[in-house]
Amino acid sequence: MPLTTRLRTAVTDSLAEAVADYQQFHRTPELSMAETQTAAAIAEFLTGLGLAPQTFGGTGVVAVIENGDGPVVAYRADTDGLPIAEDTGLDYASHAEGTLPDGTTTPVMHGCGHDTHITVGLYLARFLTEHREAWAGTVVLLFQPGEETAAGAQAMLDDGLWETVVNPEVVYGQHVWPGRAGDVYVSSGTAMAMSDSLRVTVRGKQAHGSQPENAIDPIVLGAFMITRLQSIVSREISGRDTAVVTVGTFHGGLKENIIPETAVFTLNIRTFDEDVRAVVLDRVHRIVRAEAEASGAPEPLIEPMHSFPRCVNDPDRTAAFVSAAGAELGEDHVHVVPAVTGSEDFGAFGDALGVPYVYWFFGGYSPAVLDGDEPPAGNHSPHFAPDDVPTTLETGLRAALTAVLSDLGKAEG
Repeated sequence: MPLTTRLRTAVTDSLAEAVADYQQFHRTPELSMAETQTAAAIAEFLTGLGLAPQTFGGTGVVAVIENGDGPVVAYRADTDGLPIAEDTGLDYASHAEGTLPDGTTTPVMHGCGHDTHITVGLYLARFLTEHREAWAGTVVLLFQPGEETAAGAQAMLDDGLWETVVNPEVVYGQHVWPGRAGDVYVSSGTAMAMSDSLRVTVRGKQAHGSQPENAIDPIVLGAFMITRLQSIVSREISGRDTAVVTVGTFHGGLKENIIPETAVFTLNIRTFDEDVRAVVLDRVHRIVRAEAEASGAPEPLIEPMHSFPRCVNDPDRTAAFVSAAGAELGEDHVHVVPAVTGSEDFGAFGDALGVPYVYWFFGGYSPAVLDGDEPPAGNHSPHFAPDDVPTTLETGLRAALTAVLSDLGKAEG
């Protein structure tokens, strides 16, 4: 069922204010699990609506809106930025800095659009509190930190979220991406890939660069490991399955004429199936250790960095969302798409309770940009910036309201 005229008008009338809030969040991003000012701004906004926000997982914020008897629905928005130097040229571009876990200072940017998610979540809270006549039940609003590192959802759960807050019957969430502003995109069933990131420390033997016979070169050894790892997908995974193995960093040595003691590389694995995931992880460990043994090197150290859980949209709830969003936005603006190889920890909230969830995407670019000579910047790019912010926010708000309200009861009277 589409939104009421009164509610849709409220969304339109609030867009200028929402855009201003979005720009402020864009200016002031914070790194994962360090979103202290962001969390404070979210709590202040929610408190101003008469709600009583609670903190979970350090910088996660949760607010519960009760409105009589009815279903319980949760909606999640993530809040963290990325260690990226923004290069958008916007007059509200970020100049913020943050500190990485290793102590390194880095520029910070909302390069994945979480500023959009925060804004949509806050105005969803506003419209639900100001238009209680349109619904009945309970809404749990989850403002989650640390999505980029897969730490935030689990931190909130470990902090007793579902032992403290009323449990929802369904969880919704969404993400802006380089699609058409005004459109939403959703997958039925598997929606996003699982992700595992590992750090490998290759151990060798240091020597002078002129005396390689006295060394075990971890850089050469690491290069063999990295090359061999690329054969996992092409030679050890069935063509009927999907996996991605990416080595993203490789660091070793301090000077060109010194063979170092160690070298370090990090890799990221994406899979859609638990069995395939287990095979890929097993092959990574086997190859890394076997290459070290072949070189007479000490056993390498393989350390997990972070892991994203599955994200599987409930087919029935997804079909209901597609129908409701089509009625609200127009059927031509709702697209059912294949699963993407990006990853999310959103699914942890529903999986922890065994309840269904639906996660979708909404576009951030105008037709002029999408149909231009160059493809628009994607998420995690220093150039990522929705160019039609009002339409982007309006679509996100209407989609969120449609999903939440379609599961809630109707107010009496």
